[in-house]
Order: sequence, then C-alpha cells, then structure tokens
Amino acid sequence: MQELEAVGLVSQLLGMLGGEFVFFVLALVVAGLVAGLMSGLFGIGGGAVLVPVLYQLFGVLGIAEAIAMQLAVGTSLGIIVPTSLRSFQSHLKQGAVDLLYLRKVALWVVLGVALGSLVASVISGVHLRAIFAVLALLMALKMLFDRGNVQIWSDSPPTPWLQILTGGIGFFSVLMGIGGGVFNNILMTLFGRNIHKAVATSSGVGVLIALPGVLGFMGAGFSATGLPVGSIGFVNIPGVLLVIPASMLMAPYGARLAHRLSQNILQKSFALFLLLVSLRFFLSLL
Repeated sequence: MQELEAVGLVSQLLGMLGGEFVFFVLALVVAGLVAGLMSGLFGIGGGAVLVPVLYQLFGVLGIAEAIAMQLAVGTSLGIIVPTSLRSFQSHLKQGAVDLLYLRKVALWVVLGVALGSLVASVISGVHLRAIFAVLALLMALKMLFDRGNVQIWSDSPPTPWLQILTGGIGFFSVLMGIGGGVFNNILMTLFGRNIHKAVATSSGVGVLIALPGVLGFMGAGFSATGLPVGSIGFVNIPGVLLVIPASMLMAPYGARLAHRLSQNILQKSFALFLLLVSLRFFLSLL
C-alpha cells in the first residue's frame, strides 16, 4: 500500500512538473512573438525590447525578483548572439562595416563587457533594474529631442577617449542585455560617420558584446538557486531556443507595419516605449 502511495505521489509530482513546463514553453513562445513584432516595428533586435518582456515573463512564472532581472539580461544576450552574427555577416558582405574602427575598439569593448559581467555577478536585481531604468530613460530622451546634427570630432576621437567611450559601451550594454547598437550609433555620428555606416559597424560591436557577455552571465549565475529549468547560470537555454524562431516569425509583420509609418513616428513611438519601460522599472524599485 505504501509503495502504491509513493508511486502515485511521484506520478502526481511529475504531472505537475510537466504542466508547469508546458506553461513555461508557451509563455516563452508568446514572449518571442511579442519581442519579434516590436523588434520589427522599431527596427531593433536587441534587449531594449527583449529584457523588459522577459523580465515580465519570469515574474509571471514566479521567478524570484532577486534573480529575474539577471536572468532576463543573460537570456537576452543569448538571443542576441545569433542575430548579431547574422546581421554582421550581411553588412560585411555589402562592404558597409568600418573594419578599421572595429579593430581599434574590439579589445576595449570586450574589456568593458568583462567588467560589466563581473559587476552583474555581485550587484542585486534592484540595482540592475535601476541601471536599466536610467539608461532607457536617457535613450528615450535622446530619441525624443535629438536633431541628429551634433558633431564633436571631425574624425575618430583621440585614442584615450575612444578607449574609454567604447569600453563604456561594452560595460553598460552588457548590464542592459543589449547589443550596444544605440550607443555605438550615437558615438559614430558624433565624429561624422553617416548613420548607415554606423548601423553596419554596430552589428560588429553587437557580436563583441553578446558573445563574451553571454559567457559572463553563465558564469555569474552558475551557483544561483531558484533558476527555471534548462538554465546555465543566468542564461535560460529554452528561452534562447524558443524566443529566436518566434521572434523571427513575427519580425516581418512588425517591419511591414513600420513601412506604413513615418520614421519620425517610429522613433517617437520607440522613445515612448522606452519611457514606459523606464517608468515600470522605476516603480518596481519603490
């Protein structure tokens, strides 16, 4: 009798685990569809969309707030790896990438990523949300009020400035779980590069950020407890595998909608989205 009861209890537990796993999978697919639609609509493929979506999802799934933000950022970086590689290869074939610039900044970007990953391993989720909120707010204000005609240097910044600025891009981008495109685009336009060259080169910067960043977050959360099934540190592998195809499926629909709207409306809409995300994270700090 006791053996039968034990078998029944085990079966019940497995059934509960199966149900939770199915819900987890479905929730990740929905998150990917939402992120893909918004990425296609706003013309970006990074964590500025993925991190808040994943953070909300992990909260719904009952992941502790202490690790939910790190998990969202790390999983976002995992998703960015293949998309940034594909984007970089495409731009490289078209000869649009400034390879000299990438060679100059590669080491400093990676060092910034390494430092950011180290910081992420010791700060709390509260601090990480605060960083994301502040940087999202600054990005939103830049998009709302920038006139695009500011130029500080006539050519590439002096070496110390270039090293500091690109190291900062790696540092803050990995803490936000983004590919750094927005930050690098701003920097390159400040020394006279046109936006098309900046966007193409930023795809290479995204590779430099995402690859070491995802390894850093795996290591940072290796001993963490309470992680969802399939996680390696702060990177959820099912999340990466499920969100990528779902987001790629919906991205063309977002892009079609984007072509029906003006660039000004799109930029202002994305800025408002970032403002809402920033507000959401600020409120979560109260």
